[in-house]
Order: sequence, then C-alpha cells, then structure tokens
Amino acid sequence: MAVHAHPDDESSKGAATMVRYVNEGADVLVVTLTGGERGSILNPAMDRPEIRENIGEVRRKEMEQARQILGVRQEFSGFIDSGLPEGDPLPPLPEGCFAVQPLEVAAEPLVRSVREFRPHVIITYDEQGGYPHPDHIMCHKVSVEAFEAAGDPDRYPGTGKPWQPLKLYYHVSFPRQRFERIAEIMAERGLTNPFAEWIERMKDRNFPQWEITTQVECGEHFETRDRALIAHATQIDPNGFWFAVPLDIQREAWPYEDYHLARSLVDTELPEDDLFAGVRETVRT
Repeated sequence: MAVHAHPDDESSKGAATMVRYVNEGADVLVVTLTGGERGSILNPAMDRPEIRENIGEVRRKEMEQARQILGVRQEFSGFIDSGLPEGDPLPPLPEGCFAVQPLEVAAEPLVRSVREFRPHVIITYDEQGGYPHPDHIMCHKVSVEAFEAAGDPDRYPGTGKPWQPLKLYYHVSFPRQRFERIAEIMAERGLTNPFAEWIERMKDRNFPQWEITTQVECGEHFETRDRALIAHATQIDPNGFWFAVPLDIQREAWPYEDYHLARSLVDTELPEDDLFAGVRETVRT
C-alpha cells in the first residue's frame, strides 16, 4: 500500500517500485488522501479557464489514467486538499481541509483501507512530508497512526477486522548522492546538468537526510513511471527539467528508488534490496 497526499504524488514517488512489484505478482493499492482540488496548474499548456474551474474533476481523470499505466489499484479517501500556504506570515489553512482535521478523523478512512486491503508493507512520507506541504505532513501522521492502530481491535471500531501491516517505509525521494552521480555522468559525456541550479538551492534548505536502508532496483520501469507522471497533465510539464536527463543515464547513475525502513515487525538485515525482505519468510511460515 502506497499512501499519498494528492493525485500525481504516486507517480513522482515510488512509481517504478510499484510497477516492479505489480509485474512480480503483488497486489498494490494507492491510497490518495485528497483530491488535489487546490493544486495549481503547473503545465502552461493546460492552464485554461475550463480546467481551472474543474480542477478536481480533471485531476481525478488524470489519476485514473496514471493508475492504468502503473497497473495498480487506487482509491480516494475523500478529504479536501489544503493547498500550499504562501506568505509571511503564512495564512491560516482553509476551514475543513485535510491538514486541519483531528488525527483520528483524518486517519479513520486509512485504517479502514488497511483493514480491507490487508497490506504487508506500507510506504509513505517522513515527518516533514518529504517537503513541508501541510497535506504531506498530515499524510505522514495518518500513515503512522494507521500502521500502529489497524491491528488493535480496540481502536477505530466499525472499520473492519484488525490487520497488522509488517513494515512501514518512508520515501527518500531526493538523495543528494543520486543527483551527484547523475552530474558526474553528464559531465563525462559533455552534457549540461539540468539539476545543477536545483542542487545548489537544495543545499540551503534544511531537509532531513534520511538514511537509505533499502534500495529497490527498478530502472527498467523508469519509462512507465514517466508515462504515469505525464498523465497528470495539469501538474507535469513534459518539457520540464525532470525529463531532461536521458533514461539511459538515469539507469546507469542510479537504477533504484530509495527508502528508509521506519518500522518493522519482522526480522530483516540492512541494507535491503526488497521491501518484502523478512515479510516473504514470515508469510510462508
């Protein structure tokens, strides 16, 4: 189970991993906590009045296209996007949005989903949400809450039979060493590194650098990942710099998606190369 804040997050974080496991026979569910109703249109080609007026409906359709490309199941939890507040001081979040919900209210649908789907592994965001968007931070909180509560029959009554997932991972989406390795190969080939300015900006930001405990090799699925991303046409500019590095260089530099093992109820040895390490052995016995 992959838990995400908005439509498109599933395609920008962990998508190739999901495709790999789907191809290996795993049942994969993406839970999208909000509908992305307050998201900006980030692709200039899609910035039209009729799309701005119906952005929630458009993003649901985009999500369905991406779901089909990835080969996963997907469901919405039904919360309203909080938007990304801007300004100094930051304005209050909109009334009734996802990020202002009490934890038990925000987590209940996810607990229900865990108990219905019965995942062995959950992937989600770290305490800062990967980046400090209020919905991403709340996504982390409800994911941890659901992981810890879904197996307890005394918690969240009426949401199904208890089920205890076995492992919880955080995405390590932008490890510096990945971008440094890409820069090395681009330089070796005499190519301009499109991430150079971005890397410099990132050095000034105080993002947590989570230890990579688990690397899932999935480079052969990067093309599918990109097609799913591009399906989110309001959010992804296909001419943007994220697609400027050729796939062969990406595969040579870093053919992995990276994770931090945050909770485990099974024995496993670090570093791992499989999200189901320890789970496969436990389930078989």
